Amino acid sequence: MPAFSLEPSQTARCAELRALAEERLRPLAEKGEPGRVNRPLVAELGRLGLLERLFTSGALDLCLMRESLAQACTEAETALALQGLGAHPVHAHGTPAQRERWLPAVSEGSAVAAFALSEPGAGSDAAALGLRAEGEQVGTPGVRAEGEPVGRGAAEQSGAARMERGRADSEAPGTRAETQRSGSESAAPGSQAGRESVWQGAEGARAGRESVRRGAAGPSAGREPGSAAGAPARPVAVPDGAARWRLTGEKCWISNAPEADFYTVFARTTPGAGARGVTAFLVPADRPGLTGTALDMLSPHPIGALAFDAVPVSADDVLGEVDRGFRVAMDTLNLFRPSVGAFAVGMAQAALEATLAHTARRDAFGGKLRDLQSVAHTVAEMALRTDAARLMVYAAATAYDEGAPDVPKRAAMAKLLATETAQYVVDTAVQLHGARALQRGHLLEHLYREARAPRIYEGASEVQRGIIAKELYADVEVS
Repeated sequence: MPAFSLEPSQTARCAELRALAEERLRPLAEKGEPGRVNRPLVAELGRLGLLERLFTSGALDLCLMRESLAQACTEAETALALQGLGAHPVHAHGTPAQRERWLPAVSEGSAVAAFALSEPGAGSDAAALGLRAEGEQVGTPGVRAEGEPVGRGAAEQSGAARMERGRADSEAPGTRAETQRSGSESAAPGSQAGRESVWQGAEGARAGRESVRRGAAGPSAGREPGSAAGAPARPVAVPDGAARWRLTGEKCWISNAPEADFYTVFARTTPGAGARGVTAFLVPADRPGLTGTALDMLSPHPIGALAFDAVPVSADDVLGEVDRGFRVAMDTLNLFRPSVGAFAVGMAQAALEATLAHTARRDAFGGKLRDLQSVAHTVAEMALRTDAARLMVYAAATAYDEGAPDVPKRAAMAKLLATETAQYVVDTAVQLHGARALQRGHLLEHLYREARAPRIYEGASEVQRGIIAKELYADVEVS
């Protein structure tokens, strides 16, 4: 890939977004409650047009947005990213009806989205999902809005089902992506009013629903007559023969849970089929049998657990194709992994800038801290690693936008290097600042808590190394 540099218009737009984050988003973030969805902040992201850009921008533009926001307001960055992560499967794989129902509300900030993949026993091993989708298809198979055949339930044992489960496609973790997207946009710089217009979205956002579910049982409406909570799900016959399932099991460490308005949920529709037996469903939060609890985590953004007690879903809720949900997950992760790296780079840059200011003015040992060679060399190392990570993130995002064949490897490399770099830079910045950096409310105290989680979510560092190695060896011919 050729040498990479940003266009002047891109650099200017990043500066404008940092200014907007400081002026408009940070005050709202400071009023939010840690561990809770900050709906006023999400709505403001919608008013500024940033949420709509999640569905019109390429991977590089997404990285630039996340890096810029992270430097000025990590809470705004995380709110933006979680909307994108939860809603991208709907944008990329949903039916026209699903997109029309949810994407406008996500774009304006009145609906909160979530990506529900992780489980208590299948965190990094996403192919080992245990959430069960139990049911069967009855009557004549229906047809989805875009001409895709509706799938089969776990109980179906037709020859077509066996052929489907036997397909050796690219849905397993670490395999090459089949589809990449492009569309990076640029905008011209301007004044404060101009900055707002650059990122301006549709006004008049609808009032968001406050649907916090903290352990309360869902309503019984929609259950079959005589069924009880916890009872085995029975197949549901419908007039047109469309497939229906009941979701039973748990999800854990789900960002925006339990306050999201809808979830992209990955469940097992074919037992024993590994990655090729998983289906993605769009599940509104008000479905009967869906409950959730908040988790008290080190990271300040909302994370929770979800319990599915025979939650009803149908073919109308499927994202993509039945038993092909891992493709939906990998497509989403391949897009967002480089931008997780961009989030990390933004945090590293903020820590580096704070360290430069501190060491330049701090008196120590008869001079300034920066005059000590050990300090100066350490700051140089921080800058070196941050710039190297930034370039790798931009290169991976550009590869995604260009439809390069090695996107999974590049995305894994970018996320791995950038998140490990952020951990090093923030930790080193704390060391150079001393005890003051650990005081509650200090920028570095905040970054110290924020920087740890990206090394785990959307594929832990060890998983990224596994993906990289698998991709490298795939090109090696063994004689």
